[in-house]
Parts: sequence; C-alpha cells; structure tokens
Amino acid sequence: MASYARKSVVTLFAGTAIAVAAAGPASASTQTQNGLVNVAVGDVTIQDINVGVAAQIAATVCGVQVGPVVVLATQVDATGVTRTVCTTSAGPIRLTQA
Repeated sequence: MASYARKSVVTLFAGTAIAVAAAGPASASTQTQNGLVNVAVGDVTIQDINVGVAAQIAATVCGVQVGPVVVLATQVDATGVTRTVCTTSAGPIRLTQA
C-alpha cells in the first residue's frame, strides 16, 4: 500500500510540474496594451490620452454615441490597428495606438 501511495504522490507532483511549466510561457508574454490612444482630427493629433477621453472627443466631433467609440478605441489599443471613426470637413477622425 505504501508503494501505491508513493506512486500516486509522484504522479501528482509530476502532473503539477508539467502544468506549471506549460503555463509559464503564457504569463511571460508581452502586452502592448496600455490604455492610451491617439486621436487624429485631420492633420492635428492629440497624443497619449485615455481610451475613454479619446472616445469622448471622437464621438463629440463625429456626433455619434460614445459607447461604440469606446469599444473601437479599446480594440485599437489592444491590436494597434488604426480605425477611422468618421470623416468631417476637417478630415478623417482616426484612432491610433499610443
């Protein structure tokens, strides 16, 4: 019975070690998301502002609801892909990653 218990404990620790080793690289991945984006209004760019503030500026200039623009700004921050919120007489209103 003692050898059965020993084998069970060894198997448990080995399984745990493998699970921890597999999870290690995932936690070490780099994140570029920082909660800041840039808002370009035509040829003027407001840099390094909070996603919520950027969404409020873009929504006000474009005359749209803030909620969808917050989602768009969060996606820009997470992915780095530039998005155009709308186009005005001053030019396109773009969100870019800071």
